[in-house]
Amino acid sequence: MSTVLISKPAQEFETIFKEHARLVYRTAYGVTGSHEDAEDVLQTIFLQLIRRHYPPDLGTNPEAYLYRAAVNSSLNIIRRRRRDVLVHDIEYFHISAPTDSTNSELEARRLYQAIAELKPEAAQIVILRYMHNKSDAEIARMLGKSRGTVALKLFRSRARLKKLLVANLGDER
Repeated sequence: MSTVLISKPAQEFETIFKEHARLVYRTAYGVTGSHEDAEDVLQTIFLQLIRRHYPPDLGTNPEAYLYRAAVNSSLNIIRRRRRDVLVHDIEYFHISAPTDSTNSELEARRLYQAIAELKPEAAQIVILRYMHNKSDAEIARMLGKSRGTVALKLFRSRARLKKLLVANLGDER
């Protein structure tokens, strides 16, 4: 019987993956609204960790580091998707009257696009609060901010989101 020795960095990586992969996936799915994009974000983040040395933030607070990485990668996907021209998807132009499920998907897409227009830190706070149900105190602890700062940024971010959503509705009419 042969014994396979696993290096210490490989063990650390495996532990970090097991403990935080679900958070990364849920965060990415919450931002992108797509299982495929969430899987891409998860794979991209952990592949980047394998390819380079662990960043200092990862050792001190892996949850916060991986959460920020998931939000930033997800926002990049949304921004990239918004820039892509949908000419190759001809079905998109032949859609009949939307159904209720289509309306909710469209509303979710608008919300994700509006979140993508927020500054990264504001988007992180909004996602932590409303998609992960974290309290202001938990968010403050995770991001290394004061509770008051988080509450204020959350208040301002909600107001900005509302303006973005109203503006997007006006653009589509």
